[in-house]
Amino acid sequence: MRIGKQDNAVTSICTSDAESITVRGMDLCSEVIGHVDFTSYFWLLVTGTMPSTPQKALADAVLCAIAEHGLVPSVVATRMTYAAAPEAFHGAVSAGLLGCGSVVLGSAEVAGKFYAQVVADAEEGDPAATAIAAIKALRAEKKAIPGFGHPQHSGGDPRAHRLLALAKEHGMEGKHIAMLRTIEAVLPEAIGRSLPINVNGAIPAVMLDAGFPLAALKGISLLARTASLIAHLQEETERPIGFIMSGAAAERIGFDDGSE
Repeated sequence: MRIGKQDNAVTSICTSDAESITVRGMDLCSEVIGHVDFTSYFWLLVTGTMPSTPQKALADAVLCAIAEHGLVPSVVATRMTYAAAPEAFHGAVSAGLLGCGSVVLGSAEVAGKFYAQVVADAEEGDPAATAIAAIKALRAEKKAIPGFGHPQHSGGDPRAHRLLALAKEHGMEGKHIAMLRTIEAVLPEAIGRSLPINVNGAIPAVMLDAGFPLAALKGISLLARTASLIAHLQEETERPIGFIMSGAAAERIGFDDGSE
């Protein structure tokens, strides 16, 4: 039984023969290894083209911005998994990545899709009015405004400020950053209060304006966080806290037998 499309059975990413490996049209050994930095290689792999200097600079900045933020859920899952199964280093990394969803870490993808849609809807209308309508539609469904608000950085996410400043510095401000700013400006009218832009609002706006594909946005967070998870696992081998976190959870969480 055939499922899905069966035509166009090709790939443009990599091929190899007995003498060479070719990645996106470049010889891996003579043109990539020792010549291309990893951020540029990542961009090449995803888009098929080498990044410009501003594109590389922003991709570098974004990867650094989202890699690490302390003992967040993905890190806790990774370290506790490793504590229980130290033979499964890859499983521990996977445990952290599997928890990257619409609330934590993967929310840049959600925000990016929202901004792209609002930008498209505003092409023949007033950006502010379009943004207000989109925000009210989210609120009617009791959904959060993607890319806004932060439980810790209530006065403004410093990572978001830095990324947006870099986009301006490199001349890469476009329609997505403009829409991000428009949404920020109309929030008091739309919901009755202002909210700060968080890093998962800045990342998609910056990367989309830099030319990174919308469909691959979540991959940025996954790639960056993988580096952090490996660092936490290395520390876990030397200064383990996985079982400490597990014990703290057991002490903190009460029991309810459901009788009331």
